Amino acid sequence: MKLHTLTPAAGATKSRKRIGRGPGSGRGGTSTRGHKGAKARSGYKKKIGFEGGQMPLQRRLPKFGFKNINRKEYEPINLLVLQKLADGGLTKIGPAELVSAGYVKAGELVKVLGKGELTAKVEVEANAFSKSAEAAITAAGGTATTL
Repeated sequence: MKLHTLTPAAGATKSRKRIGRGPGSGRGGTSTRGHKGAKARSGYKKKIGFEGGQMPLQRRLPKFGFKNINRKEYEPINLLVLQKLADGGLTKIGPAELVSAGYVKAGELVKVLGKGELTAKVEVEANAFSKSAEAAITAAGGTATTL
């Protein structure tokens, strides 16, 4: 067997449809597009969600709720993370320390949440605190400063 003698198995390949090549081809005239209508025209592109003139799903379903454009998105940081950083030798933890440790991105608002246990005495600076987190920080002898 040589490379130049290799051929696909019988029936494995089909010749492509050559449409619009005259009436003798069997696919001339309307070129398999039927008569008239949007799909018969050149440049036809189906709109996303178009259901053939039926009322589209996104218009049939009821709308509800709203998006508050003034919403503040906080990046949550748990007490577990603060304890980890305190074990690493930090006594003052703020957004800059959290950014350098890779917990938040620069410019993000930080909210400290109360999951986990904090035993180290640390000064914490954040944009917001949950009540349980603030209580845990002060109980450990630290301070919670809201920026």
